[in-house]
Amino acid sequence: MALLHQFKISNGQVTYKSRFLSSDSYQGNKEHNRITVSEFGTVTMPDPCKNVFQRFVSRFELPKPTDNGNVSFVNYKGDYYVSTETSLMHRVDPETLESTKKVDWSKFVAVNGATAHPHTEPDGTAYNMGNSYTSKGAYYNIIRVPPTKSTAEDTLEGATILCSIPSVDKTKPSYYHSFAMSENYVVFIEQPIKMNLLKIVTGKLRGKSIGDGFFWDPKLNTIFHLIHKQTGEVSSIKYLAKPLSTFHQINAYEENDFLILDMCASDDGQAIANFNIQNLRKSGEALDEVYNTLCRVFPRRFVLPLNVDHETPFNQNLNNRPDSAAISIRIAKNKVFCTHEDLHGEDLHLYGGLEFPQINYSKYNTKPYRYFYGCGFRHLVGDSLIKMDLHGNRMKVWEQPGVYPSEPVFVPSPNATEEDDGVVLSVVITPNKDKSTFLLVLDAKTFEELGRAMVPVSIPYGFHGTFNATT
Repeated sequence: MALLHQFKISNGQVTYKSRFLSSDSYQGNKEHNRITVSEFGTVTMPDPCKNVFQRFVSRFELPKPTDNGNVSFVNYKGDYYVSTETSLMHRVDPETLESTKKVDWSKFVAVNGATAHPHTEPDGTAYNMGNSYTSKGAYYNIIRVPPTKSTAEDTLEGATILCSIPSVDKTKPSYYHSFAMSENYVVFIEQPIKMNLLKIVTGKLRGKSIGDGFFWDPKLNTIFHLIHKQTGEVSSIKYLAKPLSTFHQINAYEENDFLILDMCASDDGQAIANFNIQNLRKSGEALDEVYNTLCRVFPRRFVLPLNVDHETPFNQNLNNRPDSAAISIRIAKNKVFCTHEDLHGEDLHLYGGLEFPQINYSKYNTKPYRYFYGCGFRHLVGDSLIKMDLHGNRMKVWEQPGVYPSEPVFVPSPNATEEDDGVVLSVVITPNKDKSTFLLVLDAKTFEELGRAMVPVSIPYGFHGTFNATT
């Protein structure tokens, strides 16, 4: 269940508080002392207090969306929400961590869910993506949320669907966890991790979780869709790549008639099964086998030519950027096949790849940039923090045996003049009961430790966080 955490740094002191999200899912589970709402990896079983006929009928009910916002804090119109990948979010008070309102995307726009990774413009305009399932098939919808509220109670009022893209397979749309955004485009990555909608809607009948309806199809190419943010027009050019899976993009920007797209990706889509409970319960050689067979995620760059027209030549590399090994070849009238270049050296392999990428978002999102930060993954969870320098693909590492850092959060220094002038924050946990969890503070430039704030309570491993500057 979603557990919200807060570290407050003020006047040289650090305080910590946490609170379970008071969601309907949490309240139902607590009241009945069992799982009452199916989620990605868990299926609710019929109420044992019901008679046999009632339990049988309940298996034919469609799964209800969970409001267990356990993925990320997100921001719309200056308010903070906790979100997962259904249509339901909770607006929360960042000071008390209390839920102030449950909000349903489907009351404002025609979507069945939305990602927990929106993008935000400098003026506060937010973009997100959500699926919609209709009698005509599945669609991917680009959502735009205005930057300001009209009333104090305003939540997602004014949200609109910028465009809808039909799934290549109407009954098996692609799964996506996030998307990319440049100055003028939203970039949707249609990857070969597919969702079998029939399996998902019949999961309760079959006693299977939602995750059982997901599968990896390595026979399919990856497709990059470009959507113009102002007009909602979908580019007629489809940019293809070999099968890959991606959960998080690093950055995207436009330069000299190219769109540069950086992401963390792997050639295998089995990552959705990494955290199955049978893996988490293993130890010794059995756990080593899981580690050794994990698909590894590495930072990659694709270069997409924007000015492709009837005069663009076929079967030759259109990427003329100096010192770039990425390849983009026009293979048909409206198709360009893209091959990535690595954004790392061989030394990153020693740390198992990189995930949870973060940049100096407020100043460099959608712009050319030099640095990004992430977690090294030699194990099922991150076990190191890494700073990547795109000038030479050099890296700096923070690690300590037996501890596991969360996603690094970059916080710029006041009046910073350089991209990496600031600090990196990460919550570091340990499975050793006699050792404390702590908030780690690193100098973002040198990647040297500046300090840590110890917390004398156990904190579970988490994924995404955000920094909220207040005065």
